[in-house]
Amino acid sequence: MGRKMQVGVRVPPCQPAREIGDFACEVEQAGFDALYVPDSQTLWRDAYLTLYASAVRTSRIRLVTAVSNVITRHPTVIAGLARSIDEAAPGRFVLGLGVGHSSVEPIGVAPSTGAQLRDGVDQIRRLVRGEQLTYGEGRARIRDPRPDGIPVHIAATGPRNLRLAGAIGDGAILLSGVAADPLRHAVGLIRQGAIEAGRDPDDLQITVAAHTMVTDDIERDARILKPVVATIAQKGGRGALELLGIKVDVPAHVPEVTPDLIHAEDWDLAVEVSSRWISDADAAAFARGFCLFGSAADIVERLHVIADLGITSVFMQHVGSWDLPERLVHSVGREVLPLLGDAAHE
Repeated sequence: MGRKMQVGVRVPPCQPAREIGDFACEVEQAGFDALYVPDSQTLWRDAYLTLYASAVRTSRIRLVTAVSNVITRHPTVIAGLARSIDEAAPGRFVLGLGVGHSSVEPIGVAPSTGAQLRDGVDQIRRLVRGEQLTYGEGRARIRDPRPDGIPVHIAATGPRNLRLAGAIGDGAILLSGVAADPLRHAVGLIRQGAIEAGRDPDDLQITVAAHTMVTDDIERDARILKPVVATIAQKGGRGALELLGIKVDVPAHVPEVTPDLIHAEDWDLAVEVSSRWISDADAAAFARGFCLFGSAADIVERLHVIADLGITSVFMQHVGSWDLPERLVHSVGREVLPLLGDAAHE
């Protein structure tokens, strides 16, 4: 690997913040570099409170929102929250921001536009540094600022937001898996955005998210990915799936599964329902193409490949939204991270 690959894990705040804080200790002790917490107020507990609870229980790992947004939270609110977590964990907090799909859609609000995201990031940075901003007839300034600022990473999938991430972010977060050709294309657009903005693209951190499982039988275990594949098809990702030979048409709404396929409260039911459209062979192809499924050695080899594409960090996801990724943390910590050695994390 060129750069040192950072390895993190996504932890949904599906339990009280104190319990997530305890689990964060396990994540740190297992050797991970970062903890990523999603921000969706109708699904889970509060992301920032959860990260604060994790901050006071850990000493090394980075703490990242994956991701928050500037629609459900005003930039002044985010600035205050970011400053508070950074005080508890100096230099360890990273603000991940995106358009806010899972936060805004349940309440009937549109995701942020590129202009709104750009403006929100600018406001947050200026507020965190202690600048005074004007809002209509009001004036706002954050007391006890963080003059050095806080890193802001932009989640992106489409071409415009990928270029935007390169233009304004300290890093980018890619949520579309580890398939080499789409990653190469995405990294190119991020670097293009940075160059067009007069920035050095080599200064950017690029993180990719991937469902991960240490397994000796991909065909057997890939079935649990069917709701993930179905959701990608629902959300406009059919073209990406077709690159793997997966051709499916999934209805926009599946009423049997609550609240939706990707956040199903009953994952076994979601797998069963998704089997109407996603075959076992489709799930296995997705696992091999977009995910980190396989033996520890297979996963390490895949991490080397994506590092060579310009990826600096990966955050691993287990399948599901309503339990902690205990099996993932323990298996990766025990089998994968030791193989990466100092080339992956310190």
